[in-house]
Amino acid sequence: MGGPSGRPVIGRGTWLDRVAYRLIERERRLGRSLDLLRVESGIAASGIPHIGNLSDPARAYGVALALRGLGHNSEMILFSDDMDGLRSIPAGLPQTLKDYLLMPVSRIPDPFGCHESYADHMLSKMTDVLDLMGIEYKLYRAREVYGSGLLSDTINEVLRNSQRIGEMIKSMTGQEKFLSELLYYPVCKGCGRIYTARAVAYDEGRRAVRYVCKGIEVKKIMHEGCGYEGWSYVGDGDGKLPWKVEFAARWKLLDIRFEAFGKDLIDSVRVNDWVSRNILGYEPPMHVKYEHFIDVGGKKFSKSAGNVFSPQEWLRYAPPQTLLLLIFKRSVGARVVSPRLIPTLYDELERLEDIYFGRVRIEDERLRAKLRGLYEYIHLLRPPQKPRAHAPFRLLADIVSIAPQDQLREFTIRRLQKYGIAYDEYLLDKAERVRRYLEDFGELSPVAAAVELSEAERQAIEEIVGVAEGARDGEEVQSAIFDAARRRGIDPPELFKKIYLLLLDRPHGPRLGPYLFDIGPQRLREALLRLSSRSHVQN
Repeated sequence: MGGPSGRPVIGRGTWLDRVAYRLIERERRLGRSLDLLRVESGIAASGIPHIGNLSDPARAYGVALALRGLGHNSEMILFSDDMDGLRSIPAGLPQTLKDYLLMPVSRIPDPFGCHESYADHMLSKMTDVLDLMGIEYKLYRAREVYGSGLLSDTINEVLRNSQRIGEMIKSMTGQEKFLSELLYYPVCKGCGRIYTARAVAYDEGRRAVRYVCKGIEVKKIMHEGCGYEGWSYVGDGDGKLPWKVEFAARWKLLDIRFEAFGKDLIDSVRVNDWVSRNILGYEPPMHVKYEHFIDVGGKKFSKSAGNVFSPQEWLRYAPPQTLLLLIFKRSVGARVVSPRLIPTLYDELERLEDIYFGRVRIEDERLRAKLRGLYEYIHLLRPPQKPRAHAPFRLLADIVSIAPQDQLREFTIRRLQKYGIAYDEYLLDKAERVRRYLEDFGELSPVAAAVELSEAERQAIEEIVGVAEGARDGEEVQSAIFDAARRRGIDPPELFKKIYLLLLDRPHGPRLGPYLFDIGPQRLREALLRLSSRSHVQN
């Protein structure tokens, strides 16, 4: 299919398809097999996952789906970094974890007592969400990969070239640390910590690293070493590679062809690319750089800082497709993420569904293909067979806010019927989620639509407000809208559209007279006042 410019639409027309196409072309140029194209996402196991953490495997899986759509077999590797040390205690977690700082998170007991380790507990928070959303993955745990000896040959190659790599790290990043110590983090047999033990010599014949537990400063806190001196055998799982070289080792081991990264890892990825090519003899995967999700204060989400909005929390108020819409709708630019996005994304999901099933026409062919493709991807290429019943989040908020606690569904059905809106299980589920949202976050912010009103339209709306204040029922208000429009020579559908925009931030909605009667005229009056303050009146 082609667009107006004549250029063909790649796949489903989204950025995921463009990435997949570029990846396939790259692999063809490299002459590598296209039988299985593996994408990877690394997952930290050091704290409670937030929405930013979810975005990495979701994007990777989206690329895998796009590769399949272009006719190639693909799978996503989820790699749990559970050999990393616990550098700090994440906000809200027990202070008893202080005794385990700098120990590998896979060797720390689960403070909640429900998993074998701290790492397994935190990993389950991510895999539970991925499973719920239908995102498929093949899981590798660092502790198992290192302990199985799968990386022994690669670690040997890195350690044999440690001086050369250390010099390149200094050249590329300015970091001099690996000029004086080897590229390996042993786990100290004396105290069980991983970063305090410094690798000082390598016996290639025994494949053993000699280390001394000297101590290290992490996040401006000095952690003293225990003084233990010993040997760590690279195939026994009692140590790991630093991130500056570990990515490269994983790429070669697992034959990874694509891995995205956040901008905070630019230096690490550059070094790993060099190590992969020049030391390990493996062409590194294709990369896409993305910006982080940030909170309303402009700060990157952080497990240690505690500004975490988890996927589990989001899914209390909206279905998985809204989260995937947040992640898939674009690939670049930092995004502010807060619960206040949920109403907008919920309604945006329904607009995409209307476009997908032809309820809303998009004339631009490329844009239509892109939006239809986006709808398919947020459903992981398993979209509904038919459209569901829709209603604006704000309309449902008006209904559920006055519904009896024990009769939410029955009350919602009666109101929807009154407003001429069909309902189904999807819409009733949305009403329940909306109530939950209001209970936890309070009422919605006022509509901020920049509606342009002529003076005649403003006068008509002021008249409607006056009638609504003393109306006996919704039918009286409905008639008043038509009368106010006709008296001023306004096309009634245009006036309805303007009022819907003022109340619901969309050009259509429920049967307006009954709805306006139920919510009262005050909200419409306040919307007019906000318009006046923004000076959108046309004379």
